[in-house]
Amino acid sequence: MTNNYDYTDFSLKEVEVPMFKGAASPVLLTDATMAERQNIVLNRMRKERLDVLIVYADLEHGSNFEYLTGFLPRFEESILVLHKTGDACLLLGNENNKMVKYSRIPAKGIHVPYFSLPNQPMDNDREIAEYFMEAGLRQGLKTGVAGWKLFTSSVADNEKLFDLPGYLVDAIRGLVGAECMVNSSHIFISAKDGARIINNANEIAHYEYGASLASDCVLQAMNHVRPGITELELGNYLSAAGQRNSVVTIAAAGERFEYANFYPLDKCVKIGDKMSLTVGYKGGLTSRSGYAVESERQLAEPVRDYIPRLAAPYFAAVTAWLENITIGMAGGALCQLIQEVLPQEIFCWKLNPGHLCSDEEWMSSPIYPGSKELLKSGMILQTDIIPGIDGYAGVSCESGIVLADESLRQQIQREYPELFEVFMKRRNYIRNELNINLSKDVLPMTDTVAYYRPFFLNPKAALVKKNIAGEC
Repeated sequence: MTNNYDYTDFSLKEVEVPMFKGAASPVLLTDATMAERQNIVLNRMRKERLDVLIVYADLEHGSNFEYLTGFLPRFEESILVLHKTGDACLLLGNENNKMVKYSRIPAKGIHVPYFSLPNQPMDNDREIAEYFMEAGLRQGLKTGVAGWKLFTSSVADNEKLFDLPGYLVDAIRGLVGAECMVNSSHIFISAKDGARIINNANEIAHYEYGASLASDCVLQAMNHVRPGITELELGNYLSAAGQRNSVVTIAAAGERFEYANFYPLDKCVKIGDKMSLTVGYKGGLTSRSGYAVESERQLAEPVRDYIPRLAAPYFAAVTAWLENITIGMAGGALCQLIQEVLPQEIFCWKLNPGHLCSDEEWMSSPIYPGSKELLKSGMILQTDIIPGIDGYAGVSCESGIVLADESLRQQIQREYPELFEVFMKRRNYIRNELNINLSKDVLPMTDTVAYYRPFFLNPKAALVKKNIAGEC
């Protein structure tokens, strides 16, 4: 399998810049999709014999909550209490209490001032347990608690670990009994059978907007990299349409993290600088790393072999990932493929070589050593491989794809014909310009999937595979 991925088979070549453009405006989730989501979760609850499911949210950890309600609690905490009957209660703070009437599933609103910001009015305050009692919790109900982690540890009992604030866990435990509480985040995000890992056509169109927007932003920023431009100016190109970022935006030149800083500064780009650009929105992240040079001649002598030493081997792994990923493949097999093409002991990557993406940038991942979890139609995945060699700039060509079987492709073509046409144009570009052959199952979520310009001052040259593989 790996014979086609020798790094010497990859080189810089002048190619067309991919500009096909996805959705011009956000695609809203339909009532039918929201009802389908609720039914999926209720079915999971019945399968696990849960009487009630408690779903926690704050701004950073609210995607499971948003999956059912349609909104994040912005700067407050919130709780969704969902009973196996379908009855629901929303426990909301001062500034989100108004959202009850906008919830995408019918729910009773319960005002919980404890969820509000410091020193705001505490009208209607009671013992915290009383709010849960009003929401229907009582002794003996088998209660699932969903935060945002799975705690898949070889030494910990993940069923009894909870990532909610302690004051909430204590109140729930006191009402239903410790023996009745279980961690149920897996109902939403398990890479094996979580409710959120599979997307229908409406959801794919919804998420493609943000994924494509992130890609367009990074491409725009790359096109403006020049000596003298500041990180702040590049950061402006990475911000678009008032959309909420899923990660901290990166526009970095030279050495990063000085004074523990994550954010763009007024530092000017200089020839020879390491470069990194990243932005993420709902549905996907795009990242590119390399050097602010036109060619290897402008690199410092110790890193002049950047392309054969790091960039080409990395791009060979990205190509292997894209050419081999298919529906029905075990995550462990994909992980092993990347290990063979880009040996971990040499290239020092540590995280999963790919993961699921949704409202958040990293939901979970079926791709890890020995994983028997199968890749499925409807999964949105990121090509997130992060190698590194001391002294060299990083390498990154991260973007997203969605796996879609014949039935799902037909659904997308029928319901979102313009998007389907864009998917086909992206596939053709990847094949004809980059010589990368995708399985029929793979739909590129952005224009820049596999488009990698490691030398930021040379907008024409991208890494390509010299010879294209046969048809899949």
